[in-house]
Amino acid sequence: MDHLSQTFTALADPTRRAILARLAQGEATVKELAEPFHISGPAITKHLKMLERAGLISRGREAQWRPCRLEAQRLGEASEWIQQYRAQWEARLDRLDAFVAQLQAQEDAAAKQSNSNRKLRTTKANHRKPKH
Repeated sequence: MDHLSQTFTALADPTRRAILARLAQGEATVKELAEPFHISGPAITKHLKMLERAGLISRGREAQWRPCRLEAQRLGEASEWIQQYRAQWEARLDRLDAFVAQLQAQEDAAAKQSNSNRKLRTTKANHRKPKH
């Protein structure tokens, strides 16, 4: 599996995204990362291994302490990939907005014309009525 696929696979899980959000604040131990979740130790370890395989985190070893660190480079690669398509998406949305605005303008013009015709008919009908 390529790096980008691994990154998006890792980011697909809300627990892993929460772990990354926590690591964005600074290093943390496995125990600190596991605290907010109601999952087992082996489950948190699986999440960390997937993040590590994707290159999103690294784990060090300092005596008894095994700090986890965010590795933002892979997130940057994913962001660059998304940015390539952002301009296309925005251009398509801009065209859609213009089309909707055009339809709205046509609808408004038709409604205005209909109201104008109705007023004209009413005015003509009022002039034809005989006065008593």
